[in-house]
Amino acid sequence: MLAFGFLAVFVGNFGQSFFVGAFGAPIQASLGLTASGYGLIYSLATLLAGTSLMVAGSWIDRISLARFTLFVSIGLILACALFTVAMHPVMLVAALYFLRLCGQGLLPHTGVTVMARCFDSHRGKAISVAASGVPVGEIVLPLLAALLITQFGWQMTWLFVAGFVIVIFLPIYPFLLSRAAAAGYQFNPAPSSVDQGKSNGRAGAARRELLTDRRFWFALPALVAAPFVVTGIFIHQNFVMDQRAWSSDFFAMGFVLYGIVHWVSSIVAGIAVDRFSASRLLPLYNLPMFLALAAVAFLTGDYLVFVLLGLLGVSIGSSGPVGGALWAETYGTARLGTIRSMVASFGVWSTSLSPFLFGLLIDAGVTLTELSAALAVYVLLACILASRSYRVSATVLTR
Repeated sequence: MLAFGFLAVFVGNFGQSFFVGAFGAPIQASLGLTASGYGLIYSLATLLAGTSLMVAGSWIDRISLARFTLFVSIGLILACALFTVAMHPVMLVAALYFLRLCGQGLLPHTGVTVMARCFDSHRGKAISVAASGVPVGEIVLPLLAALLITQFGWQMTWLFVAGFVIVIFLPIYPFLLSRAAAAGYQFNPAPSSVDQGKSNGRAGAARRELLTDRRFWFALPALVAAPFVVTGIFIHQNFVMDQRAWSSDFFAMGFVLYGIVHWVSSIVAGIAVDRFSASRLLPLYNLPMFLALAAVAFLTGDYLVFVLLGLLGVSIGSSGPVGGALWAETYGTARLGTIRSMVASFGVWSTSLSPFLFGLLIDAGVTLTELSAALAVYVLLACILASRSYRVSATVLTR
């Protein structure tokens, strides 16, 4: 079961910003796009994907996990196929839409939802194991992407991605689920949820309960802070390097540190969640990101690349176990897929906003110092608001 969760999250890396960011410069060069133009396309595709995720993510509560994972895998393969023929902005939007929906959105959603549903007393540690798929990808995939793009071009590289999904992921995940089922894990929806009408009614009730809970809105700025900030920085990493005169090789070394810290932080946060609860950790896990942004805003030196990426790794690594366990802790697991997909939509929307917003600011002449200072203020305010949110466990919808 843990292997399935890890693998689902790892394959979802192909839609994450740190991987897609490696294609930014060649895509802009091939299609003749400016920073703000590429940011707009990326944001539009991500916004549409986040909106679709709200509905598509709830299907994990209604159909078998094996079938749900197959549909998501097909969507990711379709995204790769579209990239190989994308020579127009419209085709690029379509490719990025399926990539962000299935890669960034649905595959990690699948892995984390199943961990939260199948494990109880060790929920935080199980989620951290699945979430480890992201830092492992961060350590391995950017370098691999750079090598493939150099050797074969950015479009042909997506054929290798599709091949990995077809040859590795599609045969392995049914085997893992069959072994988990034989061991007694119940990861499929309850038989009663097969009824489409009743299931849709429960999904609607879960969404209304979440959206009318005042504490959710206090917590939301903190929950979306890490994906918002990290996506913007990764997509416009060339701007960051130019502003601080960091070479791409030097920045790549920082990425290795980021991946390692992300991984370790995810494991530590999972243990901490099981011991202290996700609601207690919610106001705290973004503080390292605040320190990273403040350091870049007010300090100088080449060492800051490691300070920035290392502290970002702490916050983004902690976000998986904290955010993943919070909803099961607070609202139970009966409609966990619906609730998590709703929350994930907000996260994806935040990642649709930051590339475009950062691109506009960059084109307008805003410096990295100014941008980092503004982001630091936002993150600090988000931490303060989160301290006023889920301080006391909410009433469970349906266990």
